[in-house]
Amino acid sequence: MTQLRERQQVRMRSHSPKPPQGWNRFKWYGPGLIWMISSVGSGSVLFTPRIGSRYEYGLLWMALIVIFLMWIMIREVGWYTVVTGKTILEGYRDLPGPKNWAIWLIFLPQLVAAVVTVAGIAALTGSALMIAFPGNQALYATITIILSLILVISGRYKVVELSTSIMAGVLVAVAIITAVRVFPPVEQLGGGIVPGLPEDLDFEFIIPWVGFILAGAAGIMWFSYWVAAREYGGPVEEDNNNHQPGNNGHSNREYLDEDYQQRLNSRLKKWIRIMSTTAAIGVIGGGLVIVAFMILGAELLAPEGIIPEGIQVAEDLTRLLSEVWGVFGYWLLIIGVTIALAGTILSNQDGWGRMFADATQILMEPQLHQSQVENGHNGNHLQQWIFSKLSNKEWLKNSYAIWVTAILPLIVFFLVRDPVDILSVGGVVTTVHTPVVVFLTLYLNRVQLPQALRPGWFSLIFMVLSGLFFTGFAILYFLDLFGMEF
Repeated sequence: MTQLRERQQVRMRSHSPKPPQGWNRFKWYGPGLIWMISSVGSGSVLFTPRIGSRYEYGLLWMALIVIFLMWIMIREVGWYTVVTGKTILEGYRDLPGPKNWAIWLIFLPQLVAAVVTVAGIAALTGSALMIAFPGNQALYATITIILSLILVISGRYKVVELSTSIMAGVLVAVAIITAVRVFPPVEQLGGGIVPGLPEDLDFEFIIPWVGFILAGAAGIMWFSYWVAAREYGGPVEEDNNNHQPGNNGHSNREYLDEDYQQRLNSRLKKWIRIMSTTAAIGVIGGGLVIVAFMILGAELLAPEGIIPEGIQVAEDLTRLLSEVWGVFGYWLLIIGVTIALAGTILSNQDGWGRMFADATQILMEPQLHQSQVENGHNGNHLQQWIFSKLSNKEWLKNSYAIWVTAILPLIVFFLVRDPVDILSVGGVVTTVHTPVVVFLTLYLNRVQLPQALRPGWFSLIFMVLSGLFFTGFAILYFLDLFGMEF
């Protein structure tokens, strides 16, 4: 019981640098662009044109709701990291109940989602490049995964941030320019804002789209890692409850001078505002891309009665766009789609690698601690080498990037090849998993953060609505899956 009370102690970081001011704040918006490019590849490029082709603008309102709720959700996980100096998984570890139950609840489904998502995006990338250049789908899918992996394991966050920022800018420009070229009448687009469900609504068809709108469950948690890597509010800190000298298992907050506490609170609130703006940039940019691809689907595919399937997804889009803009439109979409997908693979490998490395060290924390105590006293050199590697978070991140987001996805790709089939599995997993992430984070921020730095009632209300929204979709999907009427 004592251990449980200690794990529920209020937590916050012990210090924070001065927040940037003026134009310097723009240097801190990189994680929003990384998150944006990670969020649009599968949901926007693949599923959104399919939705637009089948339902035109009938589900635009649903996309706008999810886009808004995604800002609330990623802002909430970023909030926790700014205030505590800890990643969101470190927070999940300390939730009451059986040891590490929440980590396992996150870790296992996301392993499946990581493999199938990267495999599906690679399949789509290959299908886009093979229609414009010599070579086949397998060649380009493999090359894209390997080149992205090399950049990720280089260990240079600044390089990843710069690369994805450039990709994000190009993608937004291409998507918006293309959509403007075929823009529908305003009243037609505006009609899609009014909530309503088409008569032939197919939940099995739309669930992957809903799950992948702006990255889904994985993207929510990744934002915490990119906020931590960029050091919003300061660098990641050691566990306050366990590693502060003289703390004796209590929150370090009670030892802070009152004046210092007020200054720290003031700084962290400013960091939170910067983080919130960063999250908004990522969501708005990703939302514009989603709306643009819905317009492409409704205006170019729906009149032809084409719902892209299999490896013909990119071919259908480029062929129809070339009819509008000729050769320029053809190459414009090829470049835009390739940038979106390659950037998504890059940021997915980085985001999942960081998250899985963190989860592994949390799950193996007792063994890693014991190995440090026995270091130098155990003659088993192999065991020492294994634990030394497991203690190295960068090595773990790269290992997961290699195996879970490169080798295993390539195996799945060569077995299936169809990006729609592969990504549909990932979309269902992330739709079902999103309410788990939402309610765990909501509980965490209401219990562990100091009252002065907790998200307000606005965030509380919309986090609850987010969880209920995705829970409802998950329930409806399973009812439909088992042939039950509702």
